[in-house]
Amino acid sequence: MTDADRDQQVTAGPDGASPGELEQLRAELDEARGQAAQQRDLVLRAAAELDNIRKRAARDVEQAHRYALEKLVQELLPVVDGLESAVTTGAKADATSLAAGQEATLKLLKKALERFAVVTLDPQGEPFDPERHEAMAMQDSPTAEPHSVLHVVQRGYELNGRLLRPARVIVARGPENT
Repeated sequence: MTDADRDQQVTAGPDGASPGELEQLRAELDEARGQAAQQRDLVLRAAAELDNIRKRAARDVEQAHRYALEKLVQELLPVVDGLESAVTTGAKADATSLAAGQEATLKLLKKALERFAVVTLDPQGEPFDPERHEAMAMQDSPTAEPHSVLHVVQRGYELNGRLLRPARVIVARGPENT
């Protein structure tokens, strides 16, 4: 190896790159390290934000569970007031005013249930549906359609399409059972 070759190797990098190329590569490396640090910072911030969202959502769910019935209870308070009034004045009131008070209280209660999407099932005359009705008895009827609801013993209720309580009914007996 000649002196000129050695001089060229000393001024060049180990892979034959010139000093200008080395500086450019170092600058690119520093820039890449800076971008990596920025990306790491962004990832850490996103993870922290996600953790905050999870905590906030958990807190919101806890609050929703804790206060879910608040609106319903507020709607039922006038019903309670009406019943308390009936109890305190019941001994002094006549039957007509008691009946009127009970009717008004029942209207308040039905209105409160209606506001919360509670639907009353009153299947009088409808075909018997074992998914929504509970048969208490079967009875012969010359006028009713077989397997239809002849009498409603107790109304049923649904909440947002979900059965809370089936309607208890008496079903008209079909001709094959007579």
